[in-house]
Amino acid sequence: MNGAESLVHALIDAGIEVCFANPGTSEMHFVAALDRTPGIRCVLGLFEGVVTGAADGYARMADRPAITLLHLGPGFANGIANLHNARKACVPVVNIVGEHAQRHIELDAPLTADIQGLAGPVSHWVHTAGSATELDRAGREAVVQARRAPGRIATLILPADTAWDEAAPSPPTEPVATTTAAIGPSPVGADRIDAIAEVLHGDAPAVLILGGAALRPEALERAGRIAATSGATLLCETFKTRMARGAGRVSVEAVPYGVPAALARLAPFAHVVTVGAQAPVAFFAYPDQPGELCPPTAERHCLAAIDEDVAAALQALEARLQASGADPGLQVADPPERCADGALTPATLANVVARLLPENAIVVEEAITLAPALFAATRGSPAHDWLQLRGGAIGDGLPLATGAAIACPGRRVLCLEGDGSAMYTLQALWTQAREGLDVTTLILANRSYAILHHEMDNVQARSGPVAQGMMTLDRPALDWVALAQGMGVPAARADSVAALERHLRAALDTRGPFLIEAVL
Repeated sequence: MNGAESLVHALIDAGIEVCFANPGTSEMHFVAALDRTPGIRCVLGLFEGVVTGAADGYARMADRPAITLLHLGPGFANGIANLHNARKACVPVVNIVGEHAQRHIELDAPLTADIQGLAGPVSHWVHTAGSATELDRAGREAVVQARRAPGRIATLILPADTAWDEAAPSPPTEPVATTTAAIGPSPVGADRIDAIAEVLHGDAPAVLILGGAALRPEALERAGRIAATSGATLLCETFKTRMARGAGRVSVEAVPYGVPAALARLAPFAHVVTVGAQAPVAFFAYPDQPGELCPPTAERHCLAAIDEDVAAALQALEARLQASGADPGLQVADPPERCADGALTPATLANVVARLLPENAIVVEEAITLAPALFAATRGSPAHDWLQLRGGAIGDGLPLATGAAIACPGRRVLCLEGDGSAMYTLQALWTQAREGLDVTTLILANRSYAILHHEMDNVQARSGPVAQGMMTLDRPALDWVALAQGMGVPAARADSVAALERHLRAALDTRGPFLIEAVL
């Protein structure tokens, strides 16, 4: 058994089932080992940003890591943006990065790079294997590190000679299955629960800002009962890793993206309690506007940090407040009435999506400027999960949808994607076609980076024809029907409510991927 085979066996034993890959020469022995060793599904991505983004989407829905397989430093660099997003989303990912054979590194061949230097800023754990013999233990350790609460990025660098050299696997000091207690979230002490209960018992207005594990169904219901008993308001983070929404779930309003709107929404509260979330801050710095969005007079409290046991903390607070019998205020089914036919606008597009969204769908939303309308309209749609770009590096939507579909093959994935963002990783469509994934992509084609028009005003910068030219996607306009068909994905264009309804119904009723270009 060579080192690569030893590593594959270790990864399988540690629970790895999927490898998102874009390999090169240095990884060929690992590729061959994957071929000879059944147990890991291999999914090819034509760009490393697709590979890393798909691993993010998979982890969000599977609650366990996949591995990525990346080629040397430049390949890893191509995937960094979506590893940044995955890190901000607090999800587990294991990267296997090929490296030159150790004796070859000193020759400074063209692809030689500082992989550890590249990996450090987006990884919580980085290790370079020094021999074939250590790969068994290193692979298991990488999975353990990725699974540490709340979810981490582990990068194992694999020199080619460690993969091809012979090595007997070294057994771990203890089975991976027994390490769960050590890597789980930290408990929240009773004193903190008591302190938050005292805050909520008071008369001053309080808000609970929910994120991470607090946005899963059971935790949301506990939060709903806590709010009903105490009179506190529930809000959630502006951008969500994974949120349970729709009929039968507790409906929670998001902190607005825009600074003035966020300041106004949070202004009434004397106490801000974070639950699996960070205190809200502005996405960017703006002239004459604060970066911190909580009222300066408000007291800040943390019920449970992101890496702590959020679900148990909510359960304990619910018991402390004697709120278990309260009505959590579950959302009733309330799809909007059909809007009149006509040209597509943000409001009418959101109306169509909200009415046609299927039960138990996974919605991946990277709609940027259209996000508020879509989020509000789907409040009373059938129960679904809502995934968003977490780290701000655009181009995550199509890969997220790809990974989510592989994690949940029995569920329909609806990807709501801006045309500008989609161009970063459109190769994900090819992977969807190759794997036959049930992903319906709705491209919101406004022919521009629309968010930048707003941000130009927000930062008080003057704009003229040169600046405007860097925010528009015309001359020529993108043809998303042709682009999708070139990747093997059937596609259609819709420029009216009736056309969008027709195409979306057909796409949702058909197995496999489909893309609709919605012209706004």
